[in-house]
Amino acid sequence: MSHSRPPFATPQALSDWLKPRLPSDSLASWGVKPGTKNVHNLWLELSEGETSIVDSSPPLRTVNVVTVRVMGKGDLVLVESRQQLSDGSFRDRFRPLSEKMKPNETVEEAVARAVKEELGSVIDPGSVRIVPGSYIKKLEERNSTSYPGLPVRYVLHSVDAWVEGVPEEDFCTDEQ
Repeated sequence: MSHSRPPFATPQALSDWLKPRLPSDSLASWGVKPGTKNVHNLWLELSEGETSIVDSSPPLRTVNVVTVRVMGKGDLVLVESRQQLSDGSFRDRFRPLSEKMKPNETVEEAVARAVKEELGSVIDPGSVRIVPGSYIKKLEERNSTSYPGLPVRYVLHSVDAWVEGVPEEDFCTDEQ
């Protein structure tokens, strides 16, 4: 029987809980292998309610994600090509804008926040309109890229949106 875990008091408490539940080599690669995050990152996600973890073998991390296909002229779609991580390394993305949802956040609220966080340095974030009828929800389970050895279930909430002021040429942003 599996059940949701209560919050962990410290990153070390989370690490101690994970160690016997994950393949022996996986936890050691977190935050070391390029493109991965560390236990502290996962602890923050759990503490902020951006992710949950189920006590199973191995544990299952669940994340609600909003994906926004920003539509441009001529049916072009904005794609995030790569992301710079906090340690200065880069991770290839090649996908539409996406953000983890906050607890109790609606899809519309998450879309507005995601556009503001990701594009706010180049556009007016008040210019977002979700394309009617474009909402799709799907589940996707796979091995986590961020946390090797920890399976993840993504609850994906996808929409198309029109966002005024997006540059038509390649550009870089600073996440707010």
